[in-house]
Amino acid sequence: MGVAGASFFLNSSYLLLGELFFFRSVSGRIVGGVWWFFTLIIISSYTANLAAFLTVERMVTPINSADDLAKQTEVEYGTLESSSTQDFFRKSKIAVYARMWEFMHTRKNVFTATYEQGIQRVRESKGKYAFLMESTKNDYINERRPCDTMKVGGNLDAKGYGVGTPLGSSLRDQLNLAVLSFKENGDLARLQNKWWYDRSECKTGDANKESTQNELTLSNVAGCFYILIGGLVLAMLVALLEFCYKSRLEATRSKVGRYATNSI
Repeated sequence: MGVAGASFFLNSSYLLLGELFFFRSVSGRIVGGVWWFFTLIIISSYTANLAAFLTVERMVTPINSADDLAKQTEVEYGTLESSSTQDFFRKSKIAVYARMWEFMHTRKNVFTATYEQGIQRVRESKGKYAFLMESTKNDYINERRPCDTMKVGGNLDAKGYGVGTPLGSSLRDQLNLAVLSFKENGDLARLQNKWWYDRSECKTGDANKESTQNELTLSNVAGCFYILIGGLVLAMLVALLEFCYKSRLEATRSKVGRYATNSI
C-alpha cells in the first residue's frame, strides 16, 4: 500500500466507509484494527460531548446581568423586604431597574422577610429564582457551604457602610480617621480576603464554581492514544518478525535452489 492508498484508508476509516483495503500481513491487520478502534472512540466521544453541549444550550437561558433578568419572566427575582436593595429599585429612575421594580411590585411573593429565607429559596428553586442582595453579604454566602450559590453579573450600585455615633460624639472623628487609615493602607482589603476568601469553605472545583460546561480534554481520551501507540509498536514488532522470518525463508529457498542446480 502506497502513501496515497494509506491516506485514503485513514480518511475512509473516519467516514466509516467500510473495508476498502485488505491487509495481507498480520502487522498490517493489527495497524488497521487499532486505527479503526481509535477512530471509533474519538468520533463517539466527540459526538456524545457535542450532543450534551447542544442539549444544555437549549435548556439553559444564560442570565449574566440585571438586564438579562429584566428581559425575561421565567426566572423570578426579589429582595429582602424593607431593605436598602428594595429601596434602591423602588426609587431608581434607570429604565432597567424601574422595569425590574414593576415586575417585583406586582409579585409580592418574591420578597422575603430575612436573608436566610431568600438564600434558601434560591437553593430550592432549581434556577427559577434569583435573590438580589448587598454584594458584601452575597460574596460571603457564596464562600460558605453547601457551595451551591453564585454571584451573577456586576454590582448594580455602590454604597458604603458607616458606624453610627450619638450626635456630637467625639468618637466620630476618631472612627472616621481610623477607617480611612485602614482603607488607605489596605487593612480593610486584607481583612476581607482573610474572612471571605482565605477561609472559604468552597474550594476550587466545587460544583457552584463551575460556570462553564465541562469540556472534553486530551486527558479524557488519553487511553485511546495509548492503545494507538501500543498497537503501532506491536505492529512494528510483528512486522520485524515477519521480515526476519521471510528473509530466513528466502535464504533457505535460495540455498535449496542452488543445491538442486548443482546436483543437476
